[in-house]
Amino acid sequence: MSQDNHSSQDSAAKLGISGKIAQKFQSNALTPLLAILGLLLGLFAVLVTPKEEEPQIDVTFADVFIPYPGATPAEIESLVTFPAEQVISEIKGIDTLYSFSQPGGALIIAIFDVGVPRNEAIVKLYNQLYSNMDRLPSGAGVGQPLIKPRGIDDVPIVSLTLWSKNPAISAEQLTHVAHGLETEIKRIPGTKEIYTLGKHELVLNVRMNPEKMNFYGVTFDAISSVLHNHNHVSPEISLVQNNQEIKVQAGQFLQTLDDVKQLVVAIKQSDSGHSVPVFLEDIAEISLKSDIPSEGVWHSNKENIYPAVTIAIGKQAGENAVNVADDVITRLEQIDNVLIPKDIEVTISRNYGKTAADKSNTLIFKLIFATAAVVLLVLLTMGAREAVVVGIAIIITLAITLFASWAWGFTLNRVSLFALIFSIGILVDDAIVVVENIHRHMVLGKRKLSELIPIAVDEVGGPTILATFTVIAALLPMAFVSGLMGPYMSPIPINASMGMLISLVIAFVITPWLSQRLLKAHPEPTAEKRAPTGNPMNRIFQTLISPFLIGQHARKARAMLTIGIVACIGIAVALPALQLVVLKMLPFDNKSELQIIVDMPEGTPVEQTQKVLKELSLSLHQVDEVDNLQLYAGTSAPMNFNGLVRHYFLRNSAELGDIQVNLVNKSERERDSHQIALAIRPQLQEIGLRHHANVKVIEVPPGPPVWSPILAEVYGPTHEIRQQAANALQETFRQTADLIDIDIYLPFEQEKWVVKIDRSRASIEGIAYESIVNLIATSIGGKDVSYLHIQQQKEPVPIRLSLVEAAKMDFEQVLNLKLLNRSGYAIAITELVQISRGTIDAPIIHKNMIPMVMVVADMAGKLDSPLYGMFNMVGDIRDKLKFNQYYIEQPTGLNEVAVLWDGEWKITYETFRDMGIAYAVGMIAIYLLVVAQFRSYIVPLIIMAPIPLTVIGVMPGHALLGAQFTATSMIGMIALAGIIVRNSILLVDFINQQTQAGMPFEQAVINSGAVRAKPIMLTAFAAMIGALFILDDPIFNGLAISLIFGIFISTILTLVVIPVLYYAVMKKQFTPSHS
Repeated sequence: MSQDNHSSQDSAAKLGISGKIAQKFQSNALTPLLAILGLLLGLFAVLVTPKEEEPQIDVTFADVFIPYPGATPAEIESLVTFPAEQVISEIKGIDTLYSFSQPGGALIIAIFDVGVPRNEAIVKLYNQLYSNMDRLPSGAGVGQPLIKPRGIDDVPIVSLTLWSKNPAISAEQLTHVAHGLETEIKRIPGTKEIYTLGKHELVLNVRMNPEKMNFYGVTFDAISSVLHNHNHVSPEISLVQNNQEIKVQAGQFLQTLDDVKQLVVAIKQSDSGHSVPVFLEDIAEISLKSDIPSEGVWHSNKENIYPAVTIAIGKQAGENAVNVADDVITRLEQIDNVLIPKDIEVTISRNYGKTAADKSNTLIFKLIFATAAVVLLVLLTMGAREAVVVGIAIIITLAITLFASWAWGFTLNRVSLFALIFSIGILVDDAIVVVENIHRHMVLGKRKLSELIPIAVDEVGGPTILATFTVIAALLPMAFVSGLMGPYMSPIPINASMGMLISLVIAFVITPWLSQRLLKAHPEPTAEKRAPTGNPMNRIFQTLISPFLIGQHARKARAMLTIGIVACIGIAVALPALQLVVLKMLPFDNKSELQIIVDMPEGTPVEQTQKVLKELSLSLHQVDEVDNLQLYAGTSAPMNFNGLVRHYFLRNSAELGDIQVNLVNKSERERDSHQIALAIRPQLQEIGLRHHANVKVIEVPPGPPVWSPILAEVYGPTHEIRQQAANALQETFRQTADLIDIDIYLPFEQEKWVVKIDRSRASIEGIAYESIVNLIATSIGGKDVSYLHIQQQKEPVPIRLSLVEAAKMDFEQVLNLKLLNRSGYAIAITELVQISRGTIDAPIIHKNMIPMVMVVADMAGKLDSPLYGMFNMVGDIRDKLKFNQYYIEQPTGLNEVAVLWDGEWKITYETFRDMGIAYAVGMIAIYLLVVAQFRSYIVPLIIMAPIPLTVIGVMPGHALLGAQFTATSMIGMIALAGIIVRNSILLVDFINQQTQAGMPFEQAVINSGAVRAKPIMLTAFAAMIGALFILDDPIFNGLAISLIFGIFISTILTLVVIPVLYYAVMKKQFTPSHS
């Protein structure tokens, strides 16, 4: 047996687990089949994984409406809100409970913990509420609770705005077409709730003339009874005649306008003494058309403003947003000129399917380019064959990672795809380290390729396994961040961690097989290249590191190096304190839409709100980037995730308005949506100021939304004290620089008339108290007393009873209406009532059962971070207003005026707190892993020493590019800990291997940098290249900056600091044995 065979057998016998795996699979016929299977799994995942723009966050809201008509907010708070809150708060899994006690009833908003399944949450709420109905005052006029679940899937993904340039096309016709489209679109699989905004429903209005009512002695109750009695049909009954069963039905419905007009409501005596019928049309104006609208929608472009309606279309949970949206658009094309008349235009005013597809396709291209760039890097540094091996390893790794992501339940969205792009650089690390070491052994030329592959894999296998798990240890704890931000960003740590494990398996299983077949032997190296000093890297590191190791000034050089590094860290850390780096939760994204919220004074009619909206639209159309607008008066635009959290869908009063601003494509404008929002805000608010309106420009938040970026909750012993404190706080907000969109959750005073009935007089006259109430309510507000039965009508047509419009405008005419007393004489109700004039009571707001008032604002200007605006006010509030301020714990407000800061501050605090904990847990896990590997308590500290060095790159990098330090920047810093430790492990492991082989300690330290510099620099550049492809994204550029600058600076320093530090700490242990 030859010496070479003995050598190979000895080497095989000494192989560790990584070398044995490589040896087992490098010639195994199963290996290529496993690779093909991995690719097929990836293809399957791409085809079946739903595509969405944002991650699906399992967060459940529930709105509980409890009606209590006529009661004051204080009475509702006491009798309804408090008992209901106590019942609901007993449910496990409730995060926050808001309540609004307002005229008409109570609204309770239950927000469940993130991650509580929707069905489970709603079942718990129903069971808890309805099993405790005895705790609500059922006999006091309190109605049954109505529970409306809300969730991310309630947000419409497509909205269609119907409008026409033809003035003959009315809103009623648009509504009729919209109802037809609703039915057709609902047939599309995957669609959910579909509804129309701005619809003008058909109504048969019976508007009574008060003078004629009094003349004929007709009352609303009598008219209502006639309409109801004449609109009754019996069920079908059977009659047998001539040995045959015949179905008989008695009566007929009111089906036409004439049917209603010809109803007899009274009998009068003619001059000749004959009885003459009085028809309903004799004493009322009867019309079949849409009622006077309480809401309106308009479509506005550069040419004009047109009446419109908007259809909002949602999707079912788990459905592919891209496919559902595409199916809706396809169906529209099929029914054009069939269900959609030629004169009616359909504008797609929202298409989240398209934005999801665009984002997904863009990121997939970036993923491909990032992979190609890493392969090109390997091509330039190691050769074409090595580049092919690494490239195939990356593709298989990505394919299996996509499948694992689908199996975990993630969709293809911006966060999960960014996670893959970010991971490219670290997923390729294992393959690069393995291929580079095989390449290095081939250059040495001591063994055949089949023999050296397991040895080369085994040589770096231990540190590669350890390095992989250190990266996972750094990343994985981030998956446990609480609140909305945790699930939102969870694809990053989970996908990256799964990808790292998969890449490790690929590096030990597939890469050796590919290397044996694709790599070729290198020429025999010359004796000069074999020599330790023959390698140029050896000469570089000999020159670079020797002054810190050898000579009388070595100790001083090491001290100066330490001082220099500490100073750099101090300067980097000082940048945020000097506001050279701005801290913010997340920066604004470049979206295709903006939202304008308009709050007119309470009591403003919808017509005035429409007027202001149209004036605002004229101003908006002067902005080149604006494509079209949808104006909503008395109702809200189709909600987005932000509107879901802020409950914009409940904005349905006449004084409330909303403008949906659709911008031209990103490629057609130079300014991003945030710059446009900042530019248009002053002019819009100037228009609002002229009309006493509060105009806010709302941008789509880049991450999980909050009630408001800056939110101060004011607590105090009484409602009056809370109101006064909130007004004072609002004034402080106004005096603070760069604060915008300032508002207070207290209504303007709106006049209210209370018609008080003289119960004694009414009883004496024999007139029912309820009859007087119904008469006044029906006269002004109208009452649906029956329904008209029209064939082919999509929506029921109510028969609405009220007074003629002219009489409504004159309240005296209402009060002059008459009712018959017990003697048959007509009594005007003005004799039975008194008018009390006052103002509407303000709603009472609770949070977690504690009363409070909310003051809100946003931040613009140079810093553009709400945190700075908030902390700028903290001192003034403490010194001038003397309010106690809370940042985390909710105050009781029983014996103090207190302010609790919420909004973006809360989510920022929770996110960075949890990320800090995750960072600490990751550090502990890394330390334990390294202790287990090196069996030392000191060596892991040396290996982890470069982690603080990342700050030297991260903070100056943000300052240099003018970027804000955000949550994604923090994710980058956490990932850096694992990436940089990998480099330290490779260096320290190599030093130990060389010293065990008999090399002097000093030379081993120098050689570690020389030999491991190439794989370290390759993996560093690979990670930086992956990060480069997300640098242009507004949200994730913080992550990219952290990785690029952090890796660049810390890698360079690590190649010097780790060898020098290891030498300084361990020289006493190694030197005696080699002296």
